[in-house]
Amino acid sequence: MFTEISRRRRVAALLALAAALTVAAPVVEARPGGGGSFGSRGSRTYTAPSATPTAPGGGMTMQRSQTAPSPGMQAPAAPGRRFGGGFFAGLLGAGLIGALLGGGFFGGLGGLASMIGLLFQVGLVVLVVMLALRFFRRRNEPAGAGAPYARSSLNDEPGARGPMGAAPAGPAAGMFGGGQRPPQTRPVQIGPADYQAFERLLGDVQDAYSREDRVTLGNLSTPEMVGYFDEELRNNAARGVVNTISDVKLLQGDLAEAWGEDRTDYATVAMRYALKDVMVERASGRVVSTDTSEATELWTFLRQPGRGWVLSAIQQTR
Repeated sequence: MFTEISRRRRVAALLALAAALTVAAPVVEARPGGGGSFGSRGSRTYTAPSATPTAPGGGMTMQRSQTAPSPGMQAPAAPGRRFGGGFFAGLLGAGLIGALLGGGFFGGLGGLASMIGLLFQVGLVVLVVMLALRFFRRRNEPAGAGAPYARSSLNDEPGARGPMGAAPAGPAAGMFGGGQRPPQTRPVQIGPADYQAFERLLGDVQDAYSREDRVTLGNLSTPEMVGYFDEELRNNAARGVVNTISDVKLLQGDLAEAWGEDRTDYATVAMRYALKDVMVERASGRVVSTDTSEATELWTFLRQPGRGWVLSAIQQTR
């Protein structure tokens, strides 16, 4: 009888641990960026992009960037260190399930000892949760609070052409923590010609990535973005596959933010687009997987005097 109960407890704990490992495994998508958020947006690098009709939830905060946080910026937490997610949370879940079944972290105890052990485990978990929440609450407190960035809808601009309309976005406002002012920003007018350039870059970047053309990627994006793309391409080569993307079509797009810092213009645009994503075995040409789907992302472009727009960041939507 006790052997059967003990076996069931072990099975339940193993199932909980397996579920934790499944949750902890990252979901990696193909296409440039792999479904991540990386790059630089000037002084707004660590500020999530504003919501738009195309991306109602706004954008996610940046996961990887070469831009060093200023006193008013808050860098994202290191992956895998957030309490309540991943492997650590799975272990706690397994322990709690075991405790409810009478086994817990220690297991094998009965009667009064089992009850004391259960109370001890519950108290320990509550203490760990309280300490962790307090730690991360303090860690995530912003150093300074500022007014939200102005946002404009592109669908209200008269004479807008194409799937993207045209409307300007206002400058940033507010103060960085520690009494330091943010970099001086200025309004940037975004018109139909700019949106045509953004739509063209969407397709050209995907095409160059499919051809593993690093030179063209360097002409279409910042050196930082080229570095991230090169890392992905090298990972694909190590796996013996080629990621081919075709039939890219912009379905909807609008402006989240547009601003200028010093002599550089920035524009973050929400874009929903269709694509055909194929993974091909490099040696044989055999198709490993095919996916025809849609994606919604926020792409940030920058422009310097005398030069065209280039891609500087990709962020996923919330």
